[in-house]
Amino acid sequence: MTSQTWLTQEAADRLAAELAHLEGPARHEIVTKIEAARAEGDLKENGGYHAAREEQGKMEARIRQLKHMLANSHIGTPPASESGVIGPGMVISAIVGGSETKFLLGSREIASGELDVYSENSLIGQAVLGVKIGETVSYTTLTGKVITVEITHAEYFA
Repeated sequence: MTSQTWLTQEAADRLAAELAHLEGPARHEIVTKIEAARAEGDLKENGGYHAAREEQGKMEARIRQLKHMLANSHIGTPPASESGVIGPGMVISAIVGGSETKFLLGSREIASGELDVYSENSLIGQAVLGVKIGETVSYTTLTGKVITVEITHAEYFA
C-alpha cells in the first residue's frame, strides 16, 4: 500500500520557512564557523572544526528531508474517507491496551507537537492502517507483549 502524506497549509508553510532558513542564514552561519575553526590550525585535534562539520552534516540531511517531504506531499485537505478506513494523516481515537488515547498516524512535522504521533511504519501504525472504525486489532511489541487496539473514532488532521 503506497501512502500519501497530506500536509495542512500551515504545516507546509512552517516546513518551507524552516527550509528557507536552513538553506540561507543557517548555511552561511555554519560555513563561517567552519572557516573560523579551520583558521585555528591543526584540523586533527580541532574539536570546534569537527563539531561544526558534524552540525553541517545534520543540517544538510534535514534540508534533504524537508525537500523530499515538500516535493512528495499533498497540501490541503485529504479526501473524506467514506468507508471509515484508517489511513495516514488521520487523528485516531482508540482504546490501546485498556486506556483511551488519541494520536496522529503520520509524520511529526504535521502535528508540530500537538499530539502523540506514530508513523504508519511503526508497530501500532502497521496494526491500525487499513482497519475500519469500530474494529479491534492487536500487535506484538518487540518485548513480546500483545497490545489490543480498538478504534473508536478517526478523522483527518486539520
